[in-house]
This record gives sequence, C-alpha cells and structure tokens, in this order.
Amino acid sequence: MSINEPEFVEFPINGELDLHTFQPSEVGDLVPDYLELCHKKGLRRVRIIHGKGIGTLRETVHTILKRTALVSRYELADSGEGGWGATIAWLKEVASKDTVG
Repeated sequence: MSINEPEFVEFPINGELDLHTFQPSEVGDLVPDYLELCHKKGLRRVRIIHGKGIGTLRETVHTILKRTALVSRYELADSGEGGWGATIAWLKEVASKDTVG
C-alpha cells in the first residue's frame, strides 16, 4: 500500500459506533455511512459513542443526525449507556414495497 492510498478498516455493524478510534475529519462521512449500513441490516437503534470532552464531537454528531434522512430521532444516552458521552439514534422503518401510497 502506498502512502497516498486510503486505509480501509473493517468493523462490525452491530448498532454501536465508537468514534474514539477515528479522526475527527472522518466523522462526517463515517456516521451517515454507518447508519445506512445499520438500516440495511434492520437495526433500528444505534448507539454512537463520542465521548464527553468539551462537546465538539457531540455537537458534530448531532448536526449529522439532524441532516440524515434515515434518523427519526436521537437523544443523549442514559447513564447506563454513557450519559452525555454517547447518543442514541433511532432509524426509520423501511417502507414496505407492498404499501400503496
């Protein structure tokens, strides 16, 4: 692999995304892509761990979630799931192909 080639990292699509292992510049594409993969797998609840820090990454994640059409709602996690260091996003159901609209 040359220095200019991007390095691809595989990780499980299990409804939990820990952003601690990623660069802040990667989050803008990573979060929507991960949500789409979760949606395709039928996962409807996704926990995004952004850490507590000063809140910059949390705000970035929330901005992304606001703009992502697959997200029906989101909120900070309860204390047992990370409190203000994590956000829970609920994804919309897939519309049935048999539904007449």
